[in-house]
Amino acid sequence: MKPIRKRTQPAAKRPLRVIARTARPLPPELEQRIRAYMSEVVGRPIAMFFEQDPGLLGGIALQVGNTVLDASLSRRLEEIRAKLAVHLRAAAPIPPPDIPAGVGVARDALRTAGDMIRNYKPVPVVEEVGTVVSVGDGVARVSGLPSAMSGELLAFDGGGEGMVLDLDADAVGCIIFTGGDTIAEGTVVRCTGRVADVPVGEELLGRVVTPLGDPVDGKGPILARARRHIEGPAPGVAEREPVSTPLQTGILAVDAMVPIGRGQRELIIGDRQTGKTSIAVDAIISQKGSGVLCVYVAIGQKASSIAQTVGVLEEQGALPYTVVVVGSASDPAPLQYIAPYAGCAMAEHFMYAGRDVLIVYDDLSKHAAAHREVALLLRRPPGREAYPGDIFYIHGRLLERAAKLSRERGGGSMTALPIVETLAGDMSAYIPTNTISITDGQIYLESDLFFSGIRPAVNVGLSVSRVGGDAQVPAMRELASHLRLDLAQYRELSAFAQFGADLDRATQAQLRRGERIVEVLKQTNREVLAVEEQVVMLFTLSGEWLDDVPVDQTRWFVKEFLVHVREGYPSVMRRIRETGRLDEVREDLARALKAFKKDFAGVMGRHAESA
Repeated sequence: MKPIRKRTQPAAKRPLRVIARTARPLPPELEQRIRAYMSEVVGRPIAMFFEQDPGLLGGIALQVGNTVLDASLSRRLEEIRAKLAVHLRAAAPIPPPDIPAGVGVARDALRTAGDMIRNYKPVPVVEEVGTVVSVGDGVARVSGLPSAMSGELLAFDGGGEGMVLDLDADAVGCIIFTGGDTIAEGTVVRCTGRVADVPVGEELLGRVVTPLGDPVDGKGPILARARRHIEGPAPGVAEREPVSTPLQTGILAVDAMVPIGRGQRELIIGDRQTGKTSIAVDAIISQKGSGVLCVYVAIGQKASSIAQTVGVLEEQGALPYTVVVVGSASDPAPLQYIAPYAGCAMAEHFMYAGRDVLIVYDDLSKHAAAHREVALLLRRPPGREAYPGDIFYIHGRLLERAAKLSRERGGGSMTALPIVETLAGDMSAYIPTNTISITDGQIYLESDLFFSGIRPAVNVGLSVSRVGGDAQVPAMRELASHLRLDLAQYRELSAFAQFGADLDRATQAQLRRGERIVEVLKQTNREVLAVEEQVVMLFTLSGEWLDDVPVDQTRWFVKEFLVHVREGYPSVMRRIRETGRLDEVREDLARALKAFKKDFAGVMGRHAESA
């Protein structure tokens, strides 16, 4: 039995749909002339429709299939406005500092606009258009647009804007950035020939912006002199240099045991509410006065949490050298999806200009969820945990853009601190394992340590830096060489000590030392330490200086000793800061520590007698 085939009218015999749009209704005789002319030009039967669109202002726009011939007045004015904007950016790239200069720029703009209008010659614009087939939840499918490119910006009638993400045989899938409320089925869509980009440059420092670069801090418009594509190739191997310059986070436990270098990608991972964002924010605050610029990208965070973080940065004086990119939980998934790429483009601008940049992605777990939502709406086949197959690639191409550039490329660097949230401490989940395999190490924050009062709750057994001591000053490298091992052994021995078994003297000494190490490494939020202060604190852990100090007094002892050295031995702090070495000041530190211990013992003795 032969299959039944649906009979269709041959393409050559089917009427071609033609739409003529004008600002005002046309006389019947003019409509008849246009219909006859179009039928003759097309050379086949047509279905002609006339529509009114007051937004055209004048002239006519003809749509033949997926092609539009636009000879309207609104299109001509838009061209003049675009040319005038280019002229103004070239003539006044910097905002006028005073009123007379501003008046001069305005006068020049009016003169240029007048010349453009007088010399205007109407030329119809032929362009390709598509039609929205379906739209919802920030995603649209558009029929037509056979020449659309992946990543190209699309313009929707009514002012909406989106980006092509999927290319199918009969349609394109795009994510909507703006104007989602005005887009409906049947809306006309046009290719722009532009790739998604954001404003970049010094003008963004100290500002809070959306992933599209629009300000949301109420401080006025951002007149950036440059723009950069949100997607870009990562530097090649020949363009990179080894990571060797330390990036101080101001956190003793991190800088001593999990050092971070400029150009490194260090993952911060742990359960929710374990201090991941606090470490990243403290790292930003620690860059004050170091020349390192910062970009903080908030992805899927509550608006109240983002406002609190911005408030902390402003309070600590870190906002003037920081750009905050906000893709909050209330924003559509497409904006959350492009947020880290937009922030990376802003950081890349400084990196390729020879500057050092620190960028924080907070967090990539929510970015992966936003990408999954967009992919499922675009009907991509789901994989493990319903994530699309390219979930590894979207984070890989993002984090690979962080690098330490060679001198030939300017010598700039971009250090990435991505944050990933785990569930019940499961580091073997899909997104954590992906990001661990991409990055150069991870700082693992453990819930049990956090809730037991050990903060920052860094688990040294699961934390690692693949750069290691190359990103430490010599004094820090020398003093912290055995710190990881001592702390890891203490954590292991303390588990056995809970059973109350008899322990030998060596084990007891190791437990006592481990208890004091834990106390010294405790640090509150916003208590960032300079490298010379960290060296002085680590010096107290060398040898047996703290063995006779009570455990509950250890932290107070070390902090007071730091104040003692800072006030009584300023040359010691200066030499550590300038040389980064311990040899020249070792004897001075030992002498200061002996004198301080005598005073401390006297104070403790008088306190015991009074008690």
